Amino acid sequence: MTDTTPAPPESPARSADASADTVDAAVRRLAAAGPWLFVAASALSAVAFLTNPVPDPSFPWATLPASLRLPYRQPRIEHWPVTYTLGIWLYVASAPALVLTGYERFASRRGSGDADAGVGVGSASTWLVVVPAATMLAFTTYCRFFWPKLHPPTWNAPSYTFVCWAYCSSYVPAWSNAAYAVALLGVVAAALAVRGSSRARFAEAAFGVLALPLGLPALYDAYRRRRAASE
Repeated sequence: MTDTTPAPPESPARSADASADTVDAAVRRLAAAGPWLFVAASALSAVAFLTNPVPDPSFPWATLPASLRLPYRQPRIEHWPVTYTLGIWLYVASAPALVLTGYERFASRRGSGDADAGVGVGSASTWLVVVPAATMLAFTTYCRFFWPKLHPPTWNAPSYTFVCWAYCSSYVPAWSNAAYAVALLGVVAAALAVRGSSRARFAEAAFGVLALPLGLPALYDAYRRRRAASE
């Protein structure tokens, strides 16, 4: 006779452990992909130098002699050749992945507590919060004051966060101001994280969402801290 007794429901603790394992595995896969995304981005960008005299009009000096170029010119997507466009968007995708690569390489195998606080190569807070916040602040400053802007502005403006894209695709200063506000929120989150504050995860979660996709590591750290607090 077949036993039709229903299986007992899975306990909440076991379900939470399974979810944590799934998230950690996804982070490890993304971290492993980071260097490969960066290599692919570099290769695609380099191809444009072999086909087009000036792949990036923002930097007209970055060009190869005609004798080294192929007898073919790529079409452009707005201001940039096709493979150059794909390459710089892949750089965008590789940025959070490379941050997670650093975390997995130097910090993830250390335990919680001391590894979460402080600043240093072995600190989870350094990789997951400090690096994204500092990177966003640096790129926001570069794009606002130093990037040789192309005209007209275009939707095809690769940017490391959605709010930065809003500025780079329009040159409206208000969007740059918003990007600075998000970056400063990241600085606050980083300060709380390195001090080991119990409030760090809330600031990290807010920064992580507002700074996507670069903020993905901060979101993961907020998840880690929430998980540790519930154990």
